[in-house]
Amino acid sequence: MTVNTVPAANAAPAPRPAARGGARTGAGGRPRGEGQWALGHREPLNPNERSKKDDNPLNVRARIESIYALRGFDSIDPADLRGRFRWFGLYTQRKPGIDGGRTAILEPEELDDKYFMLRIRSDGGQLNLAQLRTIASISTRFGRDTADITDRQNIQLHWIRVEDVPQIWQELEAVGLSTTEACGDTPRVVLGSPIAGVAESEVLDPTEAITEITAKYVGDPSLSNLPRKFKTSISWLPDTPYEANDVSFVGVIHPEHGPGFDLWVGGGLSTNPMLAQRVGVWVPLHEVVDVWHGVIQIFRDYGYRRLRSRARLKFLVADWGVAKFREVLETEYLKRALIDGPSPELPEKPIDHIGVHKQWDGKFFVGAAPVAGRSSGTQLARVADLAERYGSDRVRLTPYQKLIVLDIAEADTEAVVLGLREAGLEARPSTWRRSTMACTGIEFCKLAIVETKARAAELVEHLEAKVAELDADISIHLNGCPNACARTQVADIGLKGMLVRDETTGDMVEGFQIHLGGGLGMAAGQNAGFGRKLRGLKTTAADLPSYVERVANHYLAGRSSGESFAQWVMRAPEEQLR
Repeated sequence: MTVNTVPAANAAPAPRPAARGGARTGAGGRPRGEGQWALGHREPLNPNERSKKDDNPLNVRARIESIYALRGFDSIDPADLRGRFRWFGLYTQRKPGIDGGRTAILEPEELDDKYFMLRIRSDGGQLNLAQLRTIASISTRFGRDTADITDRQNIQLHWIRVEDVPQIWQELEAVGLSTTEACGDTPRVVLGSPIAGVAESEVLDPTEAITEITAKYVGDPSLSNLPRKFKTSISWLPDTPYEANDVSFVGVIHPEHGPGFDLWVGGGLSTNPMLAQRVGVWVPLHEVVDVWHGVIQIFRDYGYRRLRSRARLKFLVADWGVAKFREVLETEYLKRALIDGPSPELPEKPIDHIGVHKQWDGKFFVGAAPVAGRSSGTQLARVADLAERYGSDRVRLTPYQKLIVLDIAEADTEAVVLGLREAGLEARPSTWRRSTMACTGIEFCKLAIVETKARAAELVEHLEAKVAELDADISIHLNGCPNACARTQVADIGLKGMLVRDETTGDMVEGFQIHLGGGLGMAAGQNAGFGRKLRGLKTTAADLPSYVERVANHYLAGRSSGESFAQWVMRAPEEQLR
């Protein structure tokens, strides 16, 4: 695929009259612009906005193919390297041997290794076997056999050289895959139910909407310069973290109009977490794409571009409120009113798809867990072999770093469970393995302060040995920095990487700040929120396994009948949480 050069202006709309909110008062009572294009606020620009104004990031592909891949890493313009490369899923890796205490001290060029992390889009988590085998092959030949499954239903490779990127693109695109806008201030990968089209309880399969959005708008210059990233979830089932996305569509049945989707906007975690809010409208399947396009255009035109720290859609929604957001969506973008709608009905328990489950067509799917998403090209190739032998042409990734093989005959399910186990994927995992996620961490990420993947593996192994008879779900999410890529604030035990003081030696060492009792509204009676924070609740990484063991045992001893970990945390004595 050849990307044509596109204008730096990114097809920005003409300024509208300053009729909508968002501006704040500056010195002397004068309105202070927040960088909203729709209100004519184009200056001042933060460095990221200046870079995008200088050149549309989509143009970088031509330079990668014709210059950087031929001349090597040292020929890359820094503005491309640490900015525009992201529009094609490329981040520089962290240079090995740099400890977390230096993360915020060193200059970017001191942290950069001469290798890249590469994200491959798999919108809706859907992969066919040709795609899975291609990713596996690229991993083993170009990525030192790395292939992590992320909580955005992506596959993420490491150790990629810029010299190999054009060939990687060619091989991916030959099987219908892409890295376009897998990162950057763009519409990122669209989350979807990993069992869309096969779930027994699904009424509408929204895959056609996900396909249309990606075909029409990924790589569209009019949407390639957003204030920041834009995350989407479209699913009939509430089996994606819909409350943590910029826009989400969740299946609902209207009493008069039938099945459609409930619209949510303004979710996002990171350092200033906010949950998405219901807009209160019912959207039929054939209107999902138009409504999505209206929401993302609001973000493009009214989003805050002055300060990078306030540039997510959640800040605009918080300032406007959902009533005003709906009004602008209807009057300025859709040019029609939306139908009021009911809230979605949630299942009795959260859905994670691990294990053996029946499909609507009488066949079965098997969901299996790696440890904290850590996979490899070798492992993915073995999954492809299993799927080809026992399933069909379909494999899915979940938003919880898991993998699913579809379309298995009932008689073959045990053979698939065993084959996955032999490949290092467990379809009947312990609660600890099933519910633990981790971000990339200091091994590869330049923002990280601590190691996460290896810590997660050590933690799971310890807990499986020490608290093996756990009969409840306790989710553990490890993050290497405050940015919450692993959704730490909405886990039962959320672990935010930081340096802490070792009480024995007095040295600053890797550790975690602990959040307890967070969660999303994924089941009936489950309250979404960020849990309970206790002042100074931290642990060193070395003491983390014993800490979680201790708190889990306090929960098992002190819970009432049917009481979840999050419910217990809200009432537990503070000394039992430390």
